[in-house]
Amino acid sequence: MSEEIVRIAARGDGVTPSGAHVPLAAPGDLVEDGRVVREGPHHAAAPCRHYPQCGGCQLQHLSEDALTAYCTDRVAGALAHHGLETDLRPGHLSPPNSRRRASLKAMKAGGRVMIGFNEERSHRIVDMAECHILAPDLFALVVPLRRLLGVLLPKGRTAQVQMTLADQGVDVMLSGVATEGLEAVEAVSEFAERHKLARLSIDEGYGAEDRWAPQPVTVTLSGIPVALPSGAFLQATRDGEDALVAAALEATAGEGPVLDLFAGLGTFAFAMASRGRDVVAAEAGRDAILSLKGAASRAGLPVEASHRDLYRNPVQSDELARFAAIVLDPPRAGAEAQVGEIARSKVARISYVSCNPATFAKDALTLVDGGYSLDWVRPVGQFRWSTHVELAAAFSR
Repeated sequence: MSEEIVRIAARGDGVTPSGAHVPLAAPGDLVEDGRVVREGPHHAAAPCRHYPQCGGCQLQHLSEDALTAYCTDRVAGALAHHGLETDLRPGHLSPPNSRRRASLKAMKAGGRVMIGFNEERSHRIVDMAECHILAPDLFALVVPLRRLLGVLLPKGRTAQVQMTLADQGVDVMLSGVATEGLEAVEAVSEFAERHKLARLSIDEGYGAEDRWAPQPVTVTLSGIPVALPSGAFLQATRDGEDALVAAALEATAGEGPVLDLFAGLGTFAFAMASRGRDVVAAEAGRDAILSLKGAASRAGLPVEASHRDLYRNPVQSDELARFAAIVLDPPRAGAEAQVGEIARSKVARISYVSCNPATFAKDALTLVDGGYSLDWVRPVGQFRWSTHVELAAAFSR
């Protein structure tokens, strides 16, 4: 019996009215016996030869409209699970080839080095010959990295390659490799110099150690250059960062001091401070908060940096009384303890940025039960063609 796909499930399968899940199906597709027998208007031709084997993307078979709808539906479904409704704004999708940071796997086997993302639900590496999500400057290093890792990587061993596009160029960190002997040392220096890297660092099991850094490495946030520690968190795309910052500025609009929780390098703190707001930025990562503090000092911005573990030591409701607004951008686990304190506070406006709709919805319910109104939510798809959905939300009381 044939059925039509009506929606896309959280993990990317198409779903029929009877509840059957069909891989690689798009809304409007006709399916039978677990496979697509006729493609509908929302089924797109995947641009990449590695799809669907490569785990970097799960949704290249969706049209642009269907991909945007998927992001919105993920957020709406998470809210509905907790009985929440609000104004769901149009979603933002990052364009192809815009990812400015990536973590790839590499392995030396059979005399050659494979490098790429893992297969979907597997530890096998898909040897990358093309990529439609990475920024061109990152992808341009894949072939040269094969040659370098051919020298550094023992046979049968795996390594991790982290690449981030910084102000000075590409910042590369290699883990799981060894730089023993003159050949390895010279290969590292030659690679970094030839490709004009911003920095090359290697982690041999004791933390990242710079092997090439001709000048301080920075990333610019709201016009402020901030020192970029090796492996530091950065929003995946520049346009995604801009969308999240714009949402946070709108959600916290007004006067008075702002508290930036889980501040990282200062993505939101510098946006607020650059517009004349006094900001207290709290972050558990030592390297990140030191970078934030140094950048604020050099720029003469009114940002107070606080080194604080917000899971073990959340800002208490009485401490929150001095702030007019809060921005929080927690990890995927959400911020249960901190949100509980905020729910007991009288802070007027809250911007919540989340990389996990499920934990966001749980925290949102706590805030709503505490008297806040969930004013609007905007889905953000920085990880294009993946099932990873982010969002920005506004609360007020």
